[in-house]
Amino acid sequence: MAGPDCLVTNDWICGEYLRSRSQELVDATAQHVQITAASVAIGLAVAFPLALLARGRPRFAAPVLGLTTVLYTIPSLAMFSLLLPLFGLSAALVVTGLVLYSLTILVRNTVAGLEAVPAETREAARGMGYGPARMLWEVELPLALPAVMAGLRIATVSTVALTTVGSIVGRGGLGNLIEDALPSFFKAQVLTASVLCVLLAVAADLLLLGVQRLLTPWTRIRTRQAGNREAR
Repeated sequence: MAGPDCLVTNDWICGEYLRSRSQELVDATAQHVQITAASVAIGLAVAFPLALLARGRPRFAAPVLGLTTVLYTIPSLAMFSLLLPLFGLSAALVVTGLVLYSLTILVRNTVAGLEAVPAETREAARGMGYGPARMLWEVELPLALPAVMAGLRIATVSTVALTTVGSIVGRGGLGNLIEDALPSFFKAQVLTASVLCVLLAVAADLLLLGVQRLLTPWTRIRTRQAGNREAR
């Protein structure tokens, strides 16, 4: 399976394919990572003010959450078709579509995290002279961070998968390789690109989990304390 003949016999596992197409795989993986990272970063930048609007002004909560939910229900092919007149066949088309899909998870989790901050904590901060902006950044956001990071992890893994759909306009990263291989059923290319997608999703999730643990050390302390109480 690992010899040069595996390309001729069209094996699923083929070392010669990895050797001869290594640069193609690297380029596709790099494009996949770039599109995913840009989409999630922009999505988070858009979702945060929307979440603040929904949390701070209840009359806007239903429209914001409803709109982001409706966007997520639009099939990817229809979404890209609607955006095509604005962006043409470009990476911006794919990134914009992925940003819109990410808003459902990011907005909801951010709102849920902010609303979960105990009222007594807010009252104590006000009593200490905290204004709205300082309370948000120094009190509410740190306490909401676990929920926000959980949403970010889900949105990132989802975006890694959805990025492959960008292959319909030639901007799908590893999805391009899968689409190119399907007409001829090039097994090694289909399997390799698919496995790399899975590995990217797992790596991104683990990376964000590590970031979450670094940013929220108090959650580990609570977990250890709970474990100690149960052990007793």
